[in-house]
Parts: sequence; C-alpha cells; structure tokens
Amino acid sequence: MVEQRSKEISIRLVLGASINSIFRLLTTNFIGLVCISLIIAVPLSIYLMQEWLKEFAYRIEITWDVFLLTGGMAVGIAVLTISYQSIKAALMKPVDCLRSE
Repeated sequence: MVEQRSKEISIRLVLGASINSIFRLLTTNFIGLVCISLIIAVPLSIYLMQEWLKEFAYRIEITWDVFLLTGGMAVGIAVLTISYQSIKAALMKPVDCLRSE
C-alpha cells in the first residue's frame, strides 16, 4: 500500500505533512480491515471450536479472553508493521519519488 501511494505521500510531505499524519493516513484503512476480519473470524472460530471439542471425553470451555488476546496480538502486529512502513515512507526524499514521473 505504501508503494502504491508513494506519490501521494510524497506530495503530502512536500506540502508539510507530519509523520503522525502519514501514519494516521496509512493506519486507518489497514486497521479497519483487520478489525473486520476479526469480527468475521471470532464467531466462526468459536462455533467451530465448540463443535470440534464436543467429540472429546475431556473437554475444556473456550472463553472470550483467548480471542481477545489473539485479536489484540493481530492488531498489535498490524500496527507495528504499518508503523515501520509509514516511518520509512515519511523519511524518504519526496523529490526522488516525484522526479520519476
């Protein structure tokens, strides 16, 4: 996404955008997609895990904290990845990207 929007980011940097605004620009869409995927995946995985665990003689209950922890880890990894890419994009020279066109 950063490579596709490199010209937009370069123009925003030339016009005086801060690293925080570039980070916010790149993060909002990606975190939204991660949250939508969690909304779809959590109920489906709860149902499938309960159906699978019915077959065992010694079974455990699946609690919500497992899904909260994994969802938080997924969002955290996404934020770390996007922050690395957005800082890398914010520190690049806008002239190099805009000159190629």
